[in-house]
Amino acid sequence: MISQEENKISNQENIEPFLEERKSSSKGDSSSPSLGRAGVGSFLDLLHSTYKSYDTEENIDIYFTRPIGLFFALIWKKLGVHPNAITVLSFFLGAAAGWCFYHTSLEWNIYGVLFLMFANFCDSTDGQLARMTGKKTITGRMLDGFASDVWFFCVYVAICFRLMPENIPGTEVKWGLWIWALCALAGLWAHTIQCRYSDYYRNIHLFFLLGKEGSELDSYASQKAIADRYRAEKNWVGVLFFANYAKYCRAQEKGTPEFQKLKAVLTERYGGIDKVPQEFRDEFRRRSFPLMKYTNFLTHNWRAIMLFIGCLTNHPWIYPLFEVTVMAAACAYMRRTHENMCKELAR
Repeated sequence: MISQEENKISNQENIEPFLEERKSSSKGDSSSPSLGRAGVGSFLDLLHSTYKSYDTEENIDIYFTRPIGLFFALIWKKLGVHPNAITVLSFFLGAAAGWCFYHTSLEWNIYGVLFLMFANFCDSTDGQLARMTGKKTITGRMLDGFASDVWFFCVYVAICFRLMPENIPGTEVKWGLWIWALCALAGLWAHTIQCRYSDYYRNIHLFFLLGKEGSELDSYASQKAIADRYRAEKNWVGVLFFANYAKYCRAQEKGTPEFQKLKAVLTERYGGIDKVPQEFRDEFRRRSFPLMKYTNFLTHNWRAIMLFIGCLTNHPWIYPLFEVTVMAAACAYMRRTHENMCKELAR
């Protein structure tokens, strides 16, 4: 159980102390306990400092992924491993998972589950390690954003090759190219849209809960300006990352017209969305909070769970079908509800 002290971020009156803790924990790695001398208490304190908000953290991450990720981060820190090396390692683990899921035997698929779990642990570890060591780079951000795309690309391709010679359940028809069409729909449409908007709505919620410092709510205009600055400096790595990130932000903005209108109303009324009164922040949080369970459902954990169930039962088609039906419906409901909420708040 989470104690009242640990759960303080859920109480609006304690947001400022939480922000202060976040600031102090990010000033450097000198105060971070090493694995050798960190007791249970200090480990938990460090773990809690990595949470953005209990409003948006999923239980699977709180009790499973984050603690394991931090455990590995402390080991890698002690060994002097760079965070980018951990991210690259996750590429190979994700690719290995895909290769394992191509096979039909239970043993191979268990290996695939383990490889993808460790890839996800690396994804949790690299960010924590970067904050602990201060080794934050543009290349690191670019690699981190690309990592899960690599994993799931390999997974989709493996599922396609695995099922092509198999019959579609209940028929005598081979999957053939049909499984490629299903996985393309799942990966290029459902998966992409679901992750895009769940990420956006979570950061919007965090912005009104914790302010700019506690959120990663970015705009197309600001990221394009950064890309243009790097272009003038001929820093092509920076251009590559921020130009693509700007396109990502633009897609988020185009898909949320009512929130963009709300931003314009708040900017006109208060001089910026970061200047809205606490009363409005509280109301926004109250209405937005019920949607956070959908943002969590549409990200990695439940996606991976359905993949594991499908592959371990030798019915891997369950995973892409689940994405284009159940998860697509959840995403549509989340978007419609959030847009209606913003429309009401803009009046």
